[in-house]
Amino acid sequence: MNIVLAASEAFPFCKTGGLADVVGALTQDFSRARGTKVLLFLPHYRSIKNASSLKTVPGAFFIPIGARLEPAKISYLKWGNALVFFIQSRKYFDRDELYQTAAGDYPDNDERFIFYSRAVLEACKYIGFRPDIIHAHDWQAGLLPAYLNTVYKSDAFFTRTRSMFTIHNIAYQGYFSRASFIKAGFYDADFTPNKFEYWGGISYLKTGIVFADKTNTVSPTYAKELLNGQNSFGMEGILKSKGADFMGILNGIDTEVWDPQTDTMLPMGYDDESLKGKAVCKETLQKELGFEVNPNIPLIGMVSRLAYQKGVDLVSDIIPQFNNKAQFVIQGRGDARTEEAFSRLASLNPKKVSFQKVVDEEMAHKIYAASDIFLMPSRFEPCGLSQMISMRYGALPIVSKVGGLLDTVKGNGTPQQTGFFMDTLDAKGLAGAIDKALQAYSQKSIWHKLMVNGMLADFSWENSSTQYFKCFKEAVKRGAKW
Repeated sequence: MNIVLAASEAFPFCKTGGLADVVGALTQDFSRARGTKVLLFLPHYRSIKNASSLKTVPGAFFIPIGARLEPAKISYLKWGNALVFFIQSRKYFDRDELYQTAAGDYPDNDERFIFYSRAVLEACKYIGFRPDIIHAHDWQAGLLPAYLNTVYKSDAFFTRTRSMFTIHNIAYQGYFSRASFIKAGFYDADFTPNKFEYWGGISYLKTGIVFADKTNTVSPTYAKELLNGQNSFGMEGILKSKGADFMGILNGIDTEVWDPQTDTMLPMGYDDESLKGKAVCKETLQKELGFEVNPNIPLIGMVSRLAYQKGVDLVSDIIPQFNNKAQFVIQGRGDARTEEAFSRLASLNPKKVSFQKVVDEEMAHKIYAASDIFLMPSRFEPCGLSQMISMRYGALPIVSKVGGLLDTVKGNGTPQQTGFFMDTLDAKGLAGAIDKALQAYSQKSIWHKLMVNGMLADFSWENSSTQYFKCFKEAVKRGAKW
């Protein structure tokens, strides 16, 4: 099977959040399967890492944007068993950030991802790679399934190509005006509610859902929530119309990247049988942050995009009442008011609260390894990776009862308990869950058992990949489009 993955970011090349981790891990996992050829297509941002090893494909091709033609070039590198291709355009991708600046989204994001989506298809033709499946991720790649089923429908090169579209977070819908629909080169007759039209404009996310052969989201519980209209942001009817072609497939984590025993970013490795290294990680980070070095003081960590969805405001609300019971370290960027609130808390109590206003991979690894407790009080959470990583690193997560958090954390009182659930989704509920965790932390034998439960949980991609390949095969069996 020939597989193309199309996404706007993938670790370790470019990353703003969990989308990158998932796409990077899937690329590697798919490429290990016997008989598969896997290509990953990414925009060539200014910040692309490993660019020194890129090989350039000679020549250029042109992508229509409205009445204009924009030049595209491609370069590539070998990554394990996969090939990673980078779509080059100085006009669209040679910028400091991936999607936005402090002033807001780039005003031409519509054109940037029209260009990217058509360039993926044209690049496949340019290099002679006929995909059986194009696996598109989130709104930035949402136009790809539509191009396959409209503009490229009669293109013999893609006769057997089918598509799968994965929703990582339905809150981000890529909504633009009708002018963007026209620039994309779709047919006027298709600007109808059952196809492209969405509130007078076009949603790239809705487009991906409607036109893909298979659509999924990233956990079974989140899929149920979306179908029930819970945090579905108006998309529940569209998803219901997919019937059995919409499902939830739980994300995993890359267990080679996230392995506390072999993690080179840590001062000392450890596993469930020898936890000395975790104590060393905690002591080292306490020193680095200027905290009191004391193994009996619980260290509570959080690594998150600072957005309302993530419940970060609840964390800033409850920190003062636990100042004498725990230490807090928070890493993330996002909402300016939340950044200010955490900065203020850290300045008022620098020996107990640290705010790392960065997105830093090494610091994130250190926080997971050093923390005893990890906070994820999300108002909604499609899947979440941080709770899986924290468990693997022996930090017990405190989570809300939503989405993938329910699918991955075993809660209070069960023999296999791996974390703690909030009873209510507010500051009181978060404080109550922290109290329960601190009570358990004071009983070392109980805490040790809970830590080991979490560290032994299987969050590898094996089962999820099996489900994806099942969907791919079902789509391919449907045969040619004409």
